[in-house]
Amino acid sequence: MKGEGLFYQIPSDVWNQSFNANSQAIGASERSIKYLAPYVFKVAISNSRIVKIQDQKALFKYRKNKSNRWRSTALEGIEFIRRFLQHVLPKGFMKVRYYGFLNPTSSIPLDKISSLIELSFGFEITHSKPKIEPPHPLTCPDCGGILKYRLFMMPGQIFQDRYD
Repeated sequence: MKGEGLFYQIPSDVWNQSFNANSQAIGASERSIKYLAPYVFKVAISNSRIVKIQDQKALFKYRKNKSNRWRSTALEGIEFIRRFLQHVLPKGFMKVRYYGFLNPTSSIPLDKISSLIELSFGFEITHSKPKIEPPHPLTCPDCGGILKYRLFMMPGQIFQDRYD
């Protein structure tokens, strides 16, 4: 927190307050899923995909990418919650990336969207071009000399001892 410069933006009296985190047990695992569900909107897993919760394990259905076949797996409760919480967005963030022109299947090019904004609001959108710097030459860790590119080898490719 100090590295990001946020530490000194917090009033000093905050550090002297006592904090109380309410971390009481909520009972059986079914109740914990029902408790967490309202806080998440279609993020990681729907209730219909959870088959059962038994012996501190969650059994749920899933589909692999590019497959229509349903599979099932069981995870320990802690691992299930860990994976589930990886899909929960931080406070203040909204999941909108799949809608409108940001949808990966959108056929409207971004330059057309820019021109429509310019027409509607009467101002010009300027796009800054990124400054591309040439890469630094690779140097030998022993002598400091500049290394010469000889060949590129793909993983699994057979090496032939040949120099031009």
